[in-house]
Amino acid sequence: MNRNFSPLFFLLLVVSMVACGEKTKAPPAGQKRSAAKVDGFIVKTESFAENIETPGTIVANEVTEIHPEVSGRVVQLHIREGQWVARGTVLAKIYDGDLQAQLKKLETQQKIAKVNEDRARQLVDIQGISKQDYDASLLTLQNIQADIALVQTEISRTVVRAPFDGKIGLKAISPGAYVTPLTIIATINQTSTIKIDFVVPEKYTAQIHPGQVVDFTVEGTNTTYTAKVTATESNVAVTNRSLTVRGVVTGTTQGLIPGAFAKVKIGFAPKSNALFIPTQSILPTARGKQVILVNNSKAIFTDVQTGSRDSARVEITNGLKTGDTILVTGVMATKPNSQVSINKIIN
Repeated sequence: MNRNFSPLFFLLLVVSMVACGEKTKAPPAGQKRSAAKVDGFIVKTESFAENIETPGTIVANEVTEIHPEVSGRVVQLHIREGQWVARGTVLAKIYDGDLQAQLKKLETQQKIAKVNEDRARQLVDIQGISKQDYDASLLTLQNIQADIALVQTEISRTVVRAPFDGKIGLKAISPGAYVTPLTIIATINQTSTIKIDFVVPEKYTAQIHPGQVVDFTVEGTNTTYTAKVTATESNVAVTNRSLTVRGVVTGTTQGLIPGAFAKVKIGFAPKSNALFIPTQSILPTARGKQVILVNNSKAIFTDVQTGSRDSARVEITNGLKTGDTILVTGVMATKPNSQVSINKIIN
């Protein structure tokens, strides 16, 4: 059977045969790959002042919930909501009719006991009675006086007074209410002096000291307030590994309300010899962090410890020194001890 083959078929056949007959040329034996071209960064010291932002809470100089000391019915309520009151101002009076009756009874008994004690003293002076009989009458008088003092103390506890100068909040009861020592009558805040509580991470505890000045802002106003650190908590909180710091607001306190949230900005003393490198130079590892140090055109992987950072740089606290050259490009593709060629320095 005759077959007709087109010229195109013969052309493809020839090309295929030529391709199959060619042998791949291998690179010369012993030839090395050229060194990877990368960008480098020369480590140098610079001055750096670290600033952090941390949450805080506005605190009154003194604040307490007002509770009655005894249970009973409120017969008088002198709370003026939102008003300033002086220390000792009567805020509420609890019914004390039963105590007043006991006091009158004891005062009558005291008068009689006093007369008996005077008579017994006169008799003992002329040896009309024994000293033991006089001591018994004197003891009776003293017992009644002690009972009177006890009832008077109970009566004084029925009067609720302001514990210090301050601003009264909203009252929580009305006249005629039955209250117990657990009942909150109102809350009083002393805002003549305003404080602020804030927390700092554990690593900054050594840099916080009394007298240090911090700035803060609160919602609802563009004012920047200033506070001076007065004290710190005696221990670092185990739950969040942070230290609570307290400061007193200096300057204006207008617009500050106890309990309000604040954003505190803390500026620490500047470091004159801080080492910073580009963030992309850091290689995270299971043991920590590494950078690729260039030494005699070789890539040396070096462990480092980091500190502060911003959007583009990170501080190196251990592992590098001034003058070291590190890689900033080709970091992920470079292997330990491989040859590298610095294309340019990006400092």
